[in-house]
Amino acid sequence: MTRLRWLAFVAMVLLAPPAWSAESVGGDKAFSFVALGDMPYNLPGDVVKFDRLIGAINAMKPAFTLHMGDIKSGSIPCSDAVLRQAYDQIQTFEGALVYTIGDNEWTDCHRAAAGGFDPRERLVRLREIFFATPDKSLGQRPIAVENQSRSMPDYKTYVENARFEKNGVRFISVHVVGSNNGFEAQDPDSAIEFFARDRANVAWVEAGFAKALDENAKAVVLFMQAEFDQARFPNGAMPRQSGFTRVLDAIETGAQAFGKPVLVINGDEHVIELTPLKNSQGKPIPNVLRLMVYGDGDVHAVRVIVDPDSAGVFGFVPMIIPENRNH
Repeated sequence: MTRLRWLAFVAMVLLAPPAWSAESVGGDKAFSFVALGDMPYNLPGDVVKFDRLIGAINAMKPAFTLHMGDIKSGSIPCSDAVLRQAYDQIQTFEGALVYTIGDNEWTDCHRAAAGGFDPRERLVRLREIFFATPDKSLGQRPIAVENQSRSMPDYKTYVENARFEKNGVRFISVHVVGSNNGFEAQDPDSAIEFFARDRANVAWVEAGFAKALDENAKAVVLFMQAEFDQARFPNGAMPRQSGFTRVLDAIETGAQAFGKPVLVINGDEHVIELTPLKNSQGKPIPNVLRLMVYGDGDVHAVRVIVDPDSAGVFGFVPMIIPENRNH
């Protein structure tokens, strides 16, 4: 982590409450959840590390856990056995876990090191394994979720896009992945998939903010795998067109209309970071904070403390597993 990123994160943590039980500190509606992603990444070694982290989270008993996707590295085969192993390990969470898909699970599966699979076939398989019961989360005590496939019939394919509410805070998962959101098409069918999913994601973001406004929510949390890759936008250094523009614009428009705290959580870069979310012109979006979680060899998590009746709503505490530290 760069010094700048670390100082930005520490500054926010110092303003946040210390690790505590949501039942003993904060307002009557206070609670906490855990955010993590990009794990278990380096197989098979990280399986043990992830087990340690899961054990610590189980002991903490948060309201739920959010997983930002990438359940393996991009150089691990995208086989059914690997996907099933990740699913089985996730199911050892004693509480609820809501998972959003990463690029390493499907977009990048065409790579030789990943087994040379058809990415779209792998996406179908992911949906079969991880979203067989689309109206419930994963975990041993699942929570009820509303998914796009049932609430928006025009987008019946997208069982992975979910939303739910907790004590006045609206949570929304969006299937936005790294590798330029799959826009770097390998063939015409890949391009078709991208544009269809992009439309679905934009509709889901718009509907999520509309629902938050309708129910007078205190805050909104959106979570996804990709970090938006700001270098691809006009203010950045890469000339290629971004696959993130329309979703990011939808978040900006929705957040402006909502006018209350919005938290966007992502993985992808494996570096813990807490910054304002920037729009497609590189300017911070008011009231929108972005949290990027640990990942890859750093098998840790972030505890997010939520007090819906406080001004800022969110506080952040890194959840470090000492035995998982890289030496």
